[in-house]
Amino acid sequence: MDLNKINELDFNNIGSWPWPAKAVLLVLAFVAVVVAGWWFDWQHQQDDLKKVAAEEKELLQTLAFKQKRAANLEAYEQQLADMRRSFGDMLRQLPSRAEVSKLLVDISQTGLASGLEFDLFRPSGERLQEFYAELPVQISVRGDYHEFGRFVSGVANLPRIVTLHDIDIAPAGEQLVMNLTAKTYWYVEEGDAK
Repeated sequence: MDLNKINELDFNNIGSWPWPAKAVLLVLAFVAVVVAGWWFDWQHQQDDLKKVAAEEKELLQTLAFKQKRAANLEAYEQQLADMRRSFGDMLRQLPSRAEVSKLLVDISQTGLASGLEFDLFRPSGERLQEFYAELPVQISVRGDYHEFGRFVSGVANLPRIVTLHDIDIAPAGEQLVMNLTAKTYWYVEEGDAK
């Protein structure tokens, strides 16, 4: 087809056009449809696809995290059960409020059985904590190192929790003097007040 004949093409009778002109018109129509489809529909779908792909990636990360947690859930539950059991065992070692006076007697008898002489045995005021209370007891005893060792060992073997703090040993004539603070603890139940 001659390019000079382009002006002679009749747009009212496209069927009479030569094949190359029809092909060019068909390609232009195809391009126009594709551009219009992109502009009015596909572009928004692409934006939606990007958003959904980002959301999918985030959900996959969340899924992986939760799968990892779920895989360890049995171990976590076992740990929790062990911790609860251990906590229960420790709570059983705490005396009740009624048992504190008996425990103080046990500490005193342990000292006497170890051969120590008591210069001071003074319970201080109780101190409430979150779920337990502590009772510090100022103790001053006379004896020798072996008696001190037996006393500390005896206190450690008491069935209830007693901790020894601020231990100070000094000579006093023929004997030694040991000053310390023993603390005993008890579980504070709901409604238990000073």
